[in-house]
Amino acid sequence: MNLDGLRVAITGAGRDTGRLLAEAFAEHGAQLFLSARSLAAAEHVAGVISQRGPGQAEAFRCDLSEVDSVRAFAATLADRTKCLDVLINNGAEYIEGDDLGDVSDEQIERVMAAGGTGTLLLTKHLLPLLRASSRPDVINIISACGEVGHHRSGAHPAFYAAKHAHAGLADILSHRLRPEGIRVVSLFPPDFVQDGPRQANSDLTARSVVDCVLFAVGQPRDCFIREFHFEQVRH
Repeated sequence: MNLDGLRVAITGAGRDTGRLLAEAFAEHGAQLFLSARSLAAAEHVAGVISQRGPGQAEAFRCDLSEVDSVRAFAATLADRTKCLDVLINNGAEYIEGDDLGDVSDEQIERVMAAGGTGTLLLTKHLLPLLRASSRPDVINIISACGEVGHHRSGAHPAFYAAKHAHAGLADILSHRLRPEGIRVVSLFPPDFVQDGPRQANSDLTARSVVDCVLFAVGQPRDCFIREFHFEQVRH
């Protein structure tokens, strides 16, 4: 797959799946704009990628739960590039808990703001750059928690609510942006592991999620893959 020069923005790129996404796109020659709540974390990943090549990366701070931070990141990207080919909405704050009272009001507010409002606003402010691309894609790393009827995660209800908000946004954007040639792709992985054997009786790995993203982005422009849904090993 040749993604040489593809301009890709990834949120939550400072660790785990976001970092794997960044490294995978860089291996195929993409130009990356990496954001994370911690600028230091994003800079570390960008530094490793730029040294390794062939793709290059820049680092930015973007806290999706802070409106001003989202706007600043989008404005900075507009100064850096005339267009954006791929936006990967990966950033989200995960919290566990069975009961609403298991976490503080402040934690609930952050989770809802990042997964709902922040993701929506970033997509809104980066749409002009996507519209300027000849091959724009919006990739949404959601979660099985955003599926109707999914009850198998130990995530807090606020995380479920945030992911349903993200899923609703992706669904309507897929319908409304398709006439413009903007593909909106959503992935709904169950709780998965960062590392592990990639076998039929094992948990889904982050690497397999990343491979699905690469597959979707690499398809010809007549191929609009709307959603990826996964079977869950554990019930």
